[in-house]
Amino acid sequence: MGRPLLEVRKVTKRFPGVVALSGVDLEVGPGEVVALIGENGAGKSTLMKVLAGVQAADEGELWVEGKQVSFSGVQEAQKAGIALIHQELNLAENLSVAANLFLGREPARFGWIDQGGIVREAERLLGMVGLEVSPHALLGDLTLGKQQLVEIAKALSTEAKVIIMDEPTSSLSLSESERLFEVIRDLRAKGVSVIYISHRLGEVKALADRVVVFRDGENAGMLERDEIDHDVMVRMMVGREVSQFYQRTEHQLGEVALAVRGLRTVDHPAHPLDFEIRAGEVVGVAGLVGAGRSEMLAALFGAKPALAGEVFVGGRGGLPGSPREALERGLTLVPEDRKGQGLILEMTVKENMSLASLRRDAKGPFLNRRREEEITAEMTAALSVKTPGPWQQARFLSGGNQQKIVLAKWLALKPRVLLLDEPTRGIDIGAKEEIYLLMEKFAREGMAVLFVSSEMEEIMGMADRALVMHEGRITGELDRREFSEEAIMGLATGGKLSKAV
Repeated sequence: MGRPLLEVRKVTKRFPGVVALSGVDLEVGPGEVVALIGENGAGKSTLMKVLAGVQAADEGELWVEGKQVSFSGVQEAQKAGIALIHQELNLAENLSVAANLFLGREPARFGWIDQGGIVREAERLLGMVGLEVSPHALLGDLTLGKQQLVEIAKALSTEAKVIIMDEPTSSLSLSESERLFEVIRDLRAKGVSVIYISHRLGEVKALADRVVVFRDGENAGMLERDEIDHDVMVRMMVGREVSQFYQRTEHQLGEVALAVRGLRTVDHPAHPLDFEIRAGEVVGVAGLVGAGRSEMLAALFGAKPALAGEVFVGGRGGLPGSPREALERGLTLVPEDRKGQGLILEMTVKENMSLASLRRDAKGPFLNRRREEEITAEMTAALSVKTPGPWQQARFLSGGNQQKIVLAKWLALKPRVLLLDEPTRGIDIGAKEEIYLLMEKFAREGMAVLFVSSEMEEIMGMADRALVMHEGRITGELDRREFSEEAIMGLATGGKLSKAV
């Protein structure tokens, strides 16, 4: 590799009661893509904040191009050539693309902002990332994928030598992700280094020149390009073998728990949806972004009004007119956006877990505090929620534990049918396994589970059957014996199957 462009030597970072980093090392060569992986809480984000000047290390050294450096702020890190692209993009949607690229660093001419110079430089930078939009376009009008490319162009405008990307594809479509991968490969060819943080190990394997693994704030190992393997990465992250990551077992199915007849959604009114799920069955819904999967779940739950059709739950028909009506019939939905729609982050674990049961358990006009505490204790134990106590605000828990709280809120109602939209998005590999075990447990207890997932291996690992959608319609149904990536992707892209739904 020659002399490293960036070196981290024995860096330690402490917070009150927690050692977030303990003597960690990291090297990044010129034009190299280094993936940094590990479970939530492994120390990845803390190190990135140290590198980007957001936080200062307590011990250790940082070296850039053979010179020792220390950063007291983000601007100093940028001057040294290090730029951090956060998972939540740091852009102003009400400004133009060009204005975003130079916000706070506007070039001046004769004491005035050089608007012409900004536009010309913006055109050059947008060309570098292959983004064909006008510098005058309003940022808020762009897709998330294009906004991500604007963020990369912004990093290049600071003459970044190292760009840190934190979960860059978490909100991107498949085509947008592929475009991002092309840009990363172009950056590598131009000598720009990338530190790539992702829970999606398939992306890591496709992109990384090397993989560095963190566990519990320490280095857990490193893999060269020809050593990168999914199972090896999992084992290094969790410190144990995960020989049966998906522990789906066959068991006797019960009666039809959910029957959907001629359901027409607002987003895809021309395509009626028909399917059934039995008690104890786990059914996955596969498809590309825009296929109408989330819209279908929203219509089933009454969160979006359906245009026509019937939804039978336990034999009772009709369309749920609202989430409250869906809940009364035994339908619950864990949404894709757990922070925005599934939780009230400022509320405590107890308040979130008991929220859906308040009306049911109320004593007249008063809250049933005792029942709230019972639900919290029961669900915390049943779902193995890791929290300092029921008083902890939900915002301070890991993504996996936040997801468990959303599940707990609905499970307290003892539903017939559990709808899950991207149930493991943005959580680490160990937490994913826990969610899979819970899905298996719910099915074994007789609940019907319908889940949407963009991860092929998740569908193939957990589902008894898969419904595959394309542009608002169900193009096919596969049972577990028929699963293959080719079969699912063929249907997801509009192909045909002899066994149609």
